[in-house]
Amino acid sequence: MNGDRWLIIGGTCMLLVFGGCGRMAHSLYLSGCDRDIRNATQAIDTARDNELRAKGFSKRGGAYSEKARYSRLFKLIPEDEYERLFQLAITDHKQAVALDQGHAELYLNRGQAYYDRATLELLEGKDAKRWFDPAATDFETAVQKDARDYQALDRLGLVHQQNGEPEKAIEDYTKEMALNPLGKARLTDAYCTLASHNHGRKKYDTAAAAYRKSIELRTGGDDGCACDPYEPLVALYTVETRQYDEAWDVVHLAQRSHKWLSPDLMERLKKDSGRRD
Repeated sequence: MNGDRWLIIGGTCMLLVFGGCGRMAHSLYLSGCDRDIRNATQAIDTARDNELRAKGFSKRGGAYSEKARYSRLFKLIPEDEYERLFQLAITDHKQAVALDQGHAELYLNRGQAYYDRATLELLEGKDAKRWFDPAATDFETAVQKDARDYQALDRLGLVHQQNGEPEKAIEDYTKEMALNPLGKARLTDAYCTLASHNHGRKKYDTAAAAYRKSIELRTGGDDGCACDPYEPLVALYTVETRQYDEAWDVVHLAQRSHKWLSPDLMERLKKDSGRRD
């Protein structure tokens, strides 16, 4: 467990991992999930009303789902055991919604279970749409129940972005940005993803506008976004549209933000534009 750090927050099995994961680390984490399952079962059995009972089912569903996700991610269980745990999770989440249809959190939690399965399917190169779609439905319902539920907006944006719908993701993150600072970083990345999508389709003007919007939203430095708009925009202006002045404008923006540009691309720009800076 060299370098591992574990964090249990509020009785919910959560994890921060740096470095390798050993057998003891797996056991510790999964025992936290099992404890959450036991505590939620007790809450269900002792609940005084349907609202409390629904919360218990939702929490237990979340714990089953996280146990299933973690175990599959680290290949600790066979496929049939993963399916069993996942079905236990969904059964509990459905029961929670049946008992109390008024709370956004219950739909958010069930959507998270579907979303977690979808991301695992993606990691394994499988079709994730069948799981992203119900996740999106639950997150949309959560937003309908509570328009200020920024977590549901965030997850909905992630679903749309990973499901090949960047325009919808931009709408979600724009709404989230008004409620939660994370929305700006998500929106920045979504514009870059949309730009890349259009770049690949040779819709250069649309791609360039989206790349520039992504750059505009950035604050400089390490913004934590996965998609880099600078280099592909310089490449678009240099190779595809031959708008060399625009390419140099982006180079200067990248330099001010300490963003790396490949030497080969810079040499191509210098040669084709007849400029050095």
